[in-house]
Amino acid sequence: MSFPKLAALVVLSASALMTILDGSIVTVAMPAIQRDLGFAPAQLSWTVNAYLIAFGGLLLLAGRAGDLIGRRTVFIAGNVVFTGASVLAGLATGPGWLIAARFLQGVGSALATAVVLGILVTVFPEGRERATAIGVFSSTGAAGASIGQVLGGVLTDMLSWHWIFFINVPIGVVTVAAALRVLPRDRGIGMRAGADVLGAVLVTGGLMLGIYTVVGIADHGWASARTLILAAVSVALLAGFVFRQSRARTPLLPLRIFRSRTVVGANLIQMLALSGMFGFQIMVALFMQKVLGYGATATGLAMLPAAVAIGGVSLLLSARLSTRFGPRVVLVTGLVLLAGALALLTRLPVHAGYLTDLLPTMVLIAGGGLVLPALATLGMSAAGAADAGLAGGLFNTTQQIGMALGVAVLSTVAAGRTAAATAAGATALEALTSGYRAAFTVATGLLAAALVVTLVLLGRRGSGSAADAPVAADAGAADAEHAGAALATGVETVAGSATPAADDGEAAHARL
Repeated sequence: MSFPKLAALVVLSASALMTILDGSIVTVAMPAIQRDLGFAPAQLSWTVNAYLIAFGGLLLLAGRAGDLIGRRTVFIAGNVVFTGASVLAGLATGPGWLIAARFLQGVGSALATAVVLGILVTVFPEGRERATAIGVFSSTGAAGASIGQVLGGVLTDMLSWHWIFFINVPIGVVTVAAALRVLPRDRGIGMRAGADVLGAVLVTGGLMLGIYTVVGIADHGWASARTLILAAVSVALLAGFVFRQSRARTPLLPLRIFRSRTVVGANLIQMLALSGMFGFQIMVALFMQKVLGYGATATGLAMLPAAVAIGGVSLLLSARLSTRFGPRVVLVTGLVLLAGALALLTRLPVHAGYLTDLLPTMVLIAGGGLVLPALATLGMSAAGAADAGLAGGLFNTTQQIGMALGVAVLSTVAAGRTAAATAAGATALEALTSGYRAAFTVATGLLAAALVVTLVLLGRRGSGSAADAPVAADAGAADAEHAGAALATGVETVAGSATPAADDGEAAHARL
């Protein structure tokens, strides 16, 4: 690998690391933030929700913007916004200030994240080099998550929570400066090729409102008037967007991309799988802190084997196995491992031992290193050269929807079961454990559902084949290229984008 390519890979990985660190660090700092800034319990979750709404709502638009005006431009702009917002967050003196800064961080993350796949394709056009780059980039996610959880506890305990945001500043400044020098210039296809303003307003409004509705379910309930009304408006906006795309001369999201059963299936499976994986991301950390009494730093260290397992599998095995057996076989294998990992947690005792009750799950969770890259390959299989940013934005958007739904479902299940156990006379620790076990059971079911959808919808051909994938306007050889590059999304999804949502789950459980 030449030095310019290596430098570009470092820049892309540094940007991903910055986003991932921010998400995982915030998780352990929330109690300190609440004490310092005077957040009410219901308010605290908005330090996460504001980020999640902006990030999830803007990914599709950001991906298309990269196709139109240039991915390098959008990537640099996203990192500038994220770095500036991190300064504002670190200087926050009140709840409103911090929430606004977190929203801006979400905007910056959406811009930078949505175009990374397209840039990676441009920098690494050859198969062997690309496989190496993909592995390195994917493993950044696992490393960032584990580093963030440990570093968050250390910074908060030794300095203050302000430094969990300030730490992004030097990384961001170096990333932007290096990106200006080493990332390839691209002009994009031009605003005339896809400046669908009305479509952008409809989809961004619909997604933001939809995620806002979902993250509020834990507090307001599934059947509340607020939830039902907001959900109906969100669905109406998204339906209007679909109608608009079928009529627009330059659609923001060409509907041809949905002609591929593989792409549709991959995005559906992703929503189910990521919803279920929150059983690990959120509930295990909460169980260790609230039931076993682990501190923030100890929790991060306890989760480290899982991050290493996911990163190791993604870096060393995933690409080789996909090349030999196909992404469908790899996906099925990974889903079986993940379902088994979470099934073990459905029997957790109140006084669980780390080595006997938790470590086996940390090992089996390595299946995530197979599932996520395979899903990325399938989800990008219909992307032609002009639509790479769009397909990446769509794939990341369904990630956020899955994560938000996972938070809402698992938090509600755990809280409901805990309340029922308390009413039945269980002790506080017994009731909490019962709630977490119920959440693990639902999470296992979601992964089982993802496995069934994989077997039924993707069929035996597996994925991304020429018979199914080439649906974009200029697909052909570019399809295989972008499908392979999509592996880079891998661990970043779980370790990074998923982490902010985990904060929301913790906030939802704070009252228990």
